[in-house]
Amino acid sequence: MALFHKVLRGTYILRKCSKPTSALHPLLGIRFADYSSSLQKPVASPGKASSQRKTEGGLQGHHQKEAALDITCPEEKPDVSFDKAIRDEAMDHFRRLKDEIVNHWKGPEGRPLQEALLEQAKVVWQFRGKEDLDKWRVTSDKTIGGRSEVFLKMGKNNQSALLYGTLSSEAPQDGESARSGYCAMISRIPRGAFERKLSYDWSQFNTLYLRVRGDGRPWMVNIKEDTDFLQRTNQMYSYFMFTRGGPYWQEVKIPFSKFFFSNRGRIRDVQHELLLDKISSIGFTLADKVDGPFFLEIDFIGVFTDPAHTEEFAYENSPELNPRLFK
Repeated sequence: MALFHKVLRGTYILRKCSKPTSALHPLLGIRFADYSSSLQKPVASPGKASSQRKTEGGLQGHHQKEAALDITCPEEKPDVSFDKAIRDEAMDHFRRLKDEIVNHWKGPEGRPLQEALLEQAKVVWQFRGKEDLDKWRVTSDKTIGGRSEVFLKMGKNNQSALLYGTLSSEAPQDGESARSGYCAMISRIPRGAFERKLSYDWSQFNTLYLRVRGDGRPWMVNIKEDTDFLQRTNQMYSYFMFTRGGPYWQEVKIPFSKFFFSNRGRIRDVQHELLLDKISSIGFTLADKVDGPFFLEIDFIGVFTDPAHTEEFAYENSPELNPRLFK
């Protein structure tokens, strides 16, 4: 089979280059020589014109599939310029950097400062197409050898995102992990020009606002601050979101003052207030130890200012737990 493929490929290259060759491969023998000679149009008599046209038509139909292959002649080199590709990429990043600088001078996100200060609500993430799904990633305990599965796709009529899968609390058989069973959906960190990390500024809002539809399971909403310190990569702020199930949508409002501080999944005794001007990502985690299928449908995720909520921090700190706050 491999030899037959080489014969066909060599035949097509010879026909496309249309150059006679005097040296023939010894393994091909007379068959290749006869076929190469048959490519040349012989001088036919008028009486044999019709039979010759039939022969040429049959030959063309026989090699139709072969001619469909996009095999270029060795002398035809594609025009590829790595310098041009690098130059275009650099120019694209410089254009993005210029837009960021201009928008910074105009105001937050290119809007007038007065308009941004008077804003009472804002939609940060919504799901209306594949480009909205690309801003998120999903993960599960499969990364440590678990059996949970999670998927993310567009909902009905491309008006929502559907997070679904199967949760399994069976611990991996590696001799090290004693517990398992979680699935998560995490937003990607926004990137600017030259792949710089950006952050969200929610300092003028006090409440997280979601429109979701679930199956009655409790979810953990996690918010991460933008930080470059390695020892703080596992730190986050979390709070619970309870879905009631059923066919109806529900609006979830969680004040930022309710989010508690945790590190490596453990709630810390010393609590810190969430810094809303340096938000890097938000996520949803399911780990309720109930094996079976699940789903969570999300319409949008936003923030807004609730004038009735005046609480600044919901958790107390004593001098014994955090003496630095009372110096």
